Amino acid sequence: QVQLVESGGGLVQAGGSLRLSCAASGSFSSINVMGWYRQAPGKQRELVATITSGGSRNYADSVKGRFTISRDNAKNTVYLQMNSLKPEDTAVYYCNTDLEVAGYGYEYWGQGTQVTVSS
Repeated sequence: QVQLVESGGGLVQAGGSLRLSCAASGSFSSINVMGWYRQAPGKQRELVATITSGGSRNYADSVKGRFTISRDNAKNTVYLQMNSLKPEDTAVYYCNTDLEVAGYGYEYWGQGTQVTVSS
């Protein structure tokens, strides 16, 4: 069984920073892509950033230059450093991973962590 445990959300003023973490645990042989998505009230879930096992990064245009995704492969953990936060960044942020288990690929989601940016 695989679990993704997120932490680091909270309330911050506009211009502030937060760092999200997501640790994967359980039985799997490898982790491929790790990423963050977000969903604001009344909106669809959207990609924020992804990072491959080799370190290639992809960002949504709305967060480029402000957010940085990184990962610690030894700890099976992905991070999202969020700087210069804006009220429109307010959303529930979800961790997402593609794992290999017994030769098959599976997608897992975290439980979500709330990020609220006040103006």
